[in-house]
Amino acid sequence: MGRRTTAGQRGQTFLKGAIALQTLTLFFQAATAGMLLSSSDGALLHDVGSRVMYAASMLYVLAAVLAWRPGGGSPRPVLYATGFLVLASVQVVLGIAHMPSLHVPLGVLMFGLSTLALGRILSGPAWGRARVRL
Repeated sequence: MGRRTTAGQRGQTFLKGAIALQTLTLFFQAATAGMLLSSSDGALLHDVGSRVMYAASMLYVLAAVLAWRPGGGSPRPVLYATGFLVLASVQVVLGIAHMPSLHVPLGVLMFGLSTLALGRILSGPAWGRARVRL
């Protein structure tokens, strides 16, 4: 196979950055959730962090689309990013409804999935690249 184009490399770099930002915002949300137990500032930080996390999830979708279409990459990250945005939407609804019994485990799941996605994209070739089987 030939080398990836410059647009493809930029798309992958943007995708890596978007996933990293999303993972960091989820970690921040976990930290501020713990702060909710001990200070009133925790609620404000968690609320602001939730908006940043949701924006980071939308940025992840945008980055996945840009890595896929102009860069010629796999459409698989678009599906992952879209699914993650759905999870983030459910998470926001559960948080607003004050349902911690579902909100907290979903947050843990989201952080784990985001960490796996980040590790996967940082550790090797682009997602969905065809593997040669002998």
